[in-house]
Amino acid sequence: MALTDTSLGHIRPPVTDAELAYNARALEKDRRRENIQLLRLALPALAIVIILMVAPIGWLFSLSFVGEGGGLSLENYSRILTEGAYVSIFVTTFKVAVLVTVFCVLLGYPVSYVLAMLPDRWAQLLLLAVLVPFWTSLLVRTYAWLVLLQRRGIVNETLDALGLIERPLALVNNMAGVVIGMVHIMLPFLIMPLYASMKSIDGNFMRAAANLGSSPGHAFRHVFLPLSMPGLIAGTMMVFVMCLGFYITPSLLGGGKVQMIAQRIEQSVSLFPTWGPASALAVVLLVLTAGFLALSWLIVRRLTANQ
Repeated sequence: MALTDTSLGHIRPPVTDAELAYNARALEKDRRRENIQLLRLALPALAIVIILMVAPIGWLFSLSFVGEGGGLSLENYSRILTEGAYVSIFVTTFKVAVLVTVFCVLLGYPVSYVLAMLPDRWAQLLLLAVLVPFWTSLLVRTYAWLVLLQRRGIVNETLDALGLIERPLALVNNMAGVVIGMVHIMLPFLIMPLYASMKSIDGNFMRAAANLGSSPGHAFRHVFLPLSMPGLIAGTMMVFVMCLGFYITPSLLGGGKVQMIAQRIEQSVSLFPTWGPASALAVVLLVLTAGFLALSWLIVRRLTANQ
């Protein structure tokens, strides 16, 4: 189809396929040239990342194949798969991570929902309260829970004064203390991405569902909850992955009775003359973490594409 050029008063010839192909090739060439320039600008940062992150990880990976005799061996990995102590440590680590993640979801979702529904002024004030724990050292917060939960701590003393218990509850040096302390530390990491996801949901969707005869519960389950799933999955996976590598809180609140992978790595470095066993554990933990992050990325990407 010919086009009329009104400024010159004549008809332009139609654009041919050859011209379209030439323009496409020119645009692709410009895109590649721009990518190369961006890569050159990023080279210093990439070099720093390689030196400070990739190189140590590679060194750690190589040490994991060094056996007790100093030669190359798979004994460190076979020990992880065959010895019951290592299997128990992995089971405990995943058990703690799952429990902490579940409690963070149960506590964090209602808080995020309230924050998303409140006016911005009140939401920002309450959000500040959520972020206050970040201003305190992780070690200080863990010791605070140790003081609160011990046999003669504030929690047991209060419950005893109210007549709710006959003897002090065992809340530290066990799984319960570890989960309580880690939930307190991990909760903001779930609330933040979940709140951001909920805040981006258009309120007209819920009002439209109500206008179509949907009850508040039905509209929440079929409209709001699916739209908040990307933020929920991102926050859940962040909490779960971070729990896999926790060290300070399980060490203090677990009292040596709850041993996770990070604690075993530290003990391996301290007790054995070689870093092979600790390196193998670290590599396995790194691979598991990368796998869970990749899985969460794929799930969030699919949910976003469906929306």
